[in-house]
Amino acid sequence: MRALVLAAVAASLCFGSPGCATAEEAFVTNQLSDDLMVVDLATSRAVATIPIGGKPAGVAVSADGRVAYVASPDAKAVTVVDAATRQVAGRIDVGGGPLGIAVAPDGNTVYVADWYAAAVRVIDTASRSVTASIAVGASPSGLAVMPDGKLLLSADRDDDSVSVVDTAMRQRKAVIKVGTRSFGVIIDAEGRRAYTANVGSDDVSVIDIAAGREIGRVPVGMRPYAVALAQGRGFVTDQYGGTVSVFDLATLKPIKRIKVGDYPEGINATADGRQIIVACWESNTLVIIDAAELKVIGEVRVGDGPRAFGAFLRKTQ
Repeated sequence: MRALVLAAVAASLCFGSPGCATAEEAFVTNQLSDDLMVVDLATSRAVATIPIGGKPAGVAVSADGRVAYVASPDAKAVTVVDAATRQVAGRIDVGGGPLGIAVAPDGNTVYVADWYAAAVRVIDTASRSVTASIAVGASPSGLAVMPDGKLLLSADRDDDSVSVVDTAMRQRKAVIKVGTRSFGVIIDAEGRRAYTANVGSDDVSVIDIAAGREIGRVPVGMRPYAVALAQGRGFVTDQYGGTVSVFDLATLKPIKRIKVGDYPEGINATADGRQIIVACWESNTLVIIDAAELKVIGEVRVGDGPRAFGAFLRKTQ
């Protein structure tokens, strides 16, 4: 396993500056080194490495920051991690091929996409057990929950669609056609629009959630994986391009492509919207982008094969 050390980055103009410090941590799934690495974003330093196993990929931190849930496809399980103590608190067998994962806003429920079963598993966090299985489209990947928790969106890659799930009824209520091979999905803070990264058509679909339909497409780089939102802009990881594409959320017009590491995948915006954090699979790095200036300001060496697919940031203050 590659050593987990901080990379020296001459371009990190923000390093150590109080005005640029972000009181958040990144919980990065390193699929090839079978672990979860915690990075303090205020200091750009790795502070813990937690063995997980089963080739971890998906990750979701609860809204209160107390727990991180990690999906391991090879282990067919979800690992529960106490975010404060950095200790594994339990494991939940879910079967199939768990990939995308999301936590309900109230923290009582975790949703896990089963890639092989065309289903979303529902986990009760109190009992740490699977309580339901919801049929969705083929190869469900990314998951996102509405701010009020009433709807769940599942990006169903091999159906080129997004399933809309009623979380109370625990059943799919609608299917929205999007671009080719939809993978990552995110919902804006108002719960009005969703955005999917379409791996096969090299674009992002814009969804009006209330209307239940796609209302626009944005061309991005090659093999887009996931989307983050900040400062009125969308940020998209382009796996094959080694870039993050940026577009305007109001006009849906492309703005810029930012060169990052090789094969960028997971991407999140910090809570204050000032930074975009990107996991680069082949570079084994976590890249930090200034969301206003649209430039790379830092880089942290992580484990082997970082994916960080999901809501992997934890606010600490």
